[in-house]
Amino acid sequence: MNIVTDAHRELYRTEGYMILPGVIPADMLAMLREECSYFLGYYDSQMDARGAQVEGINHRSKRYFISNRYRLSQRMWQFIFSPLMAEVAQAALGPDVYLFNEQWVIKGAEQGMKFAWHQDSGYVGRQHPHKPYLTCWCTLDDVNEANGTVYLLPHSRGGTNHTIFDHKQEAGSNDLVGYTGSDPGDPIIVPAGSIVAFTSYNFHRSGANTTPRMRRIYLPQYSGEPILNNAGNYWALATPFVKAGKLVYNHADDTAEKYGPR
Repeated sequence: MNIVTDAHRELYRTEGYMILPGVIPADMLAMLREECSYFLGYYDSQMDARGAQVEGINHRSKRYFISNRYRLSQRMWQFIFSPLMAEVAQAALGPDVYLFNEQWVIKGAEQGMKFAWHQDSGYVGRQHPHKPYLTCWCTLDDVNEANGTVYLLPHSRGGTNHTIFDHKQEAGSNDLVGYTGSDPGDPIIVPAGSIVAFTSYNFHRSGANTTPRMRRIYLPQYSGEPILNNAGNYWALATPFVKAGKLVYNHADDTAEKYGPR
């Protein structure tokens, strides 16, 4: 598709991120918004049935991380395993790509909570050695500082080129915190339909949503090889996407039993 330039590749290589404004096609963006509404309602109904207001880092009506539900959708795979995402993932990871994780990241209107400084690899943990994987922060809405956009620390300022830092759990939010320095990071201000791609080693955070509308993100994450836990099982997903530069994803063959849990 030729949306990733040499300049993007070099910035990712040196600082760990690249920003691709407005690259998600309009029909795909509409589909993602529809699927987001469905999964948000589905998750709210589950929390209500359990009588829960907080589950891990999910806080009802304030902040959601709804993970690995794509097999419950008839359409999500068309975006996750699209030529667009193959180009972005290969630019970051090379010729072999696996889907590692995917989730909705939603901040509620007016009360959407902040999210603390962390590395995505901090949630996998240092006890599971792995190469940096790729986070694709796909905006379903225009994002800015008022509605809780992400703030990134480039490698040169965070010291994150080759290191997973220790993280400590924050009381109340249950967030893991890996950075307590004074650098505020760079706010990402982009329109809906953008992809902000960064390594799982980059420190990042997000602010509160103070606007009257939700802030919705779809977040597929890819790895260059399967990531395993101490028992030798997949840490999350390991769904084959690209092999030796060729798209190999087979929708009919994609099962939790083969490539990891829902």
